[in-house]
Amino acid sequence: MSGHSKFANIKHKKEKNDAKKGKIFTVIGREIVVAVKEGGPDPANNSKLRDVIAKAKANNMPNDTIERGIKKAAGDSNADNYEYITYEGYGPNGIAIIVDTLTDNKNRTAGNVRSAFTKGNGSIGTPGCVSFMFDKKGQIIIDKEECGMDADDLMMAALDAGAEDFQEEDDSYEILTDPDSFTAVREALEAMNIPMIEAEVTMIPQTYVELTDEEAVKNLQKTLDLLEDDDDVQYVYHNWDE
Repeated sequence: MSGHSKFANIKHKKEKNDAKKGKIFTVIGREIVVAVKEGGPDPANNSKLRDVIAKAKANNMPNDTIERGIKKAAGDSNADNYEYITYEGYGPNGIAIIVDTLTDNKNRTAGNVRSAFTKGNGSIGTPGCVSFMFDKKGQIIIDKEECGMDADDLMMAALDAGAEDFQEEDDSYEILTDPDSFTAVREALEAMNIPMIEAEVTMIPQTYVELTDEEAVKNLQKTLDLLEDDDDVQYVYHNWDE
């Protein structure tokens, strides 16, 4: 899940991801395949591939695994052809959910996504039914303890690189960019050796919805867990205020 600026949720997400490295590596591996097929195997000439490699390293994917993925995608014309498909729908109490998938079998993916919504008492909607409630932004999260730079200097560096907004939380900094400026901002911070907890283009809810009914929470969590366990699902965005 993504799109929430609270550092506690980001850390929770990382802990969940750390427990599911096989899934994370599958997700990133497919992104490598698509990036190489679209822009070639040389990161110097392929900004999308550079972004995926940065994401892979942030998730502790070994360099040799990254390199093997690039070589396989570049050398195998019969490698799986993945297609991006986005689903939108509603969880309990009208919680808005966006599901980004990358699949080589549309029927399988559609059935699995629909099943996940149904089992949590939610429903699939039409394209655009909830995406207007989110803003697409580049989001970079930095741990204060690991930053090595004070807030003012970091803010100026981010803004000079093209960032739109800078927020200081209790134990983290959040930097937001236009999607088209994300790579430039990330690479500028990377050149300054600033470690990033998160660095990706994401969908950020404009408002959040609280759930107080325990059954609704249980059903929503069921849907989210089923989606996140599906290898065809890349990212799940929602406006639940966890």
